[in-house]
Amino acid sequence: MKKDLHPANYRPVVFKDMSNGDMFLSKSTCKTTETIEFEGETYPLYKLEISSTSHPFYTGKSKLVDTAGRVDKFMSRYGAARKNK
Repeated sequence: MKKDLHPANYRPVVFKDMSNGDMFLSKSTCKTTETIEFEGETYPLYKLEISSTSHPFYTGKSKLVDTAGRVDKFMSRYGAARKNK
């Protein structure tokens, strides 16, 4: 493998899905300000709004519930018009 292939800040980071609390460890260069204890060690923490463990496509659930309520707002405005067609 080539020497110095990865950036200097390429390190293990814990990604936390804020919608369901699931966490996973992966390497990344993303900037973080928080840390978290994960599997007995301290890692930088990156918070996600949605991941594969909560996304409707991967979970098989048809309804997406987001924190801002954008989906419900859209469905209340345009959902009835779509059903009439």
